[in-house]
Amino acid sequence: MKNKAFLGLILFGAMASAQGPNLDAQYKSVENKVIEWRRDFHQHPELSNREYKTAEKIAAHLKSLGIEVQTGVAKTGVVGILKGNLPGKVVALRADIDALPVVERNDLPYKSTVTAEFLGEKVGVMHACGHDTHTAILMGVAEVLSKNKDQIKGTVKFIFQPAEEGAPPGEEGGASLMIKEGVMENPKVDAIFGLHINSATPVGTIRYKSGGTMAAAQRFVINVKGKQSHGSQPWSGVDPIVISAKIIDGLQTIISREAELTNEAAVITVGKINSGVRFNIIPESAEMIGTIRTLDYEMQALINRRMKEMVPALAKAYGGDATIEITNSTEITFNDPDLVAQMLPTMEKVAGAENVLPQKAVTGAEDFSYFQKVVPGFYFFLGGMTPGNKDAFPHHTPDFKIDDSGLLLGVKTLTQMSLDYLNTAAK
Repeated sequence: MKNKAFLGLILFGAMASAQGPNLDAQYKSVENKVIEWRRDFHQHPELSNREYKTAEKIAAHLKSLGIEVQTGVAKTGVVGILKGNLPGKVVALRADIDALPVVERNDLPYKSTVTAEFLGEKVGVMHACGHDTHTAILMGVAEVLSKNKDQIKGTVKFIFQPAEEGAPPGEEGGASLMIKEGVMENPKVDAIFGLHINSATPVGTIRYKSGGTMAAAQRFVINVKGKQSHGSQPWSGVDPIVISAKIIDGLQTIISREAELTNEAAVITVGKINSGVRFNIIPESAEMIGTIRTLDYEMQALINRRMKEMVPALAKAYGGDATIEITNSTEITFNDPDLVAQMLPTMEKVAGAENVLPQKAVTGAEDFSYFQKVVPGFYFFLGGMTPGNKDAFPHHTPDFKIDDSGLLLGVKTLTQMSLDYLNTAAK
């Protein structure tokens, strides 16, 4: 308890020295800019590994602040390096910059009408997960910190990451490629922070969890082979669509009857099925694509093993054949407990202790987890819902909407976390 109290005093002193009237004025001056940037990104979204204009805007802003800039990292990523006037450790701040293949249904003056090609199809493009807010927030943090180099004891590395939603098939991308290309080196990063806006959390509120916070994600592809026949004579063939239905049903029993859900949550979802060309033809094959979400690596191993056993066995039971391929997409997003304990006083000072709330783990996934495999990291959720709003739409949907009044708290929190982490580390 004495050590925690001492740490709290150190952090409070660091905050008192950093969060003076000048910093408050800078927060106020940058808020409208952050909102304008966010709306511009929202109106001009770009898909994963195609964030060319987004990257140009980010790089131009960082250069205008006198920050050292690296472009073309992991294809379209941008990295900014801001060295303080005093030596110290290196803290990284990450924002994802890509959008989704979703047609926006909102009636906003800055709604997206952009279209692009995705998997060979023409699709709408929308920031339906809030990455536009993350990018704008980090640009605001960069502007504030660049004007306070005298208070930075070390270095801040700004990581604007492409392809968080996943690189297109056949391409590399995202956090793992940035790490492969050395983003955590030169200078070597000691800790990393990131945030995610949340459409169901009220503005002014921060939610967090120590330890496992978001799920590991895996992608699976199941190919079912039957025997083609006329739709009027199913007995003369083997129906891969029926087999697919049985497989889908069977997969759900792995979750409902075999996974120890009192330990951690787990999910198997089939998100896409391709089969057939005509109403009166039983096709020869079917393909299913889906996702597995786990928060415990032992549960992940069990689920993977049972899926690989069940899929071919069920197909064989109905006269067909089936194969399954499982590939990893992200790791478990794990918030370092010591780092969380260290930074909580900062978050509570900025947002108010009553607005910094613990939460349970979620089955969404984040490739921020790859950065956390390299150094201690802390990933938290920022409120983006108008307080009292009962029509908050989920992420990845056409009606997803964020209240811009919540963005400034993100700027303040990441700014102060950076200063306090570096100031404490330098003592």
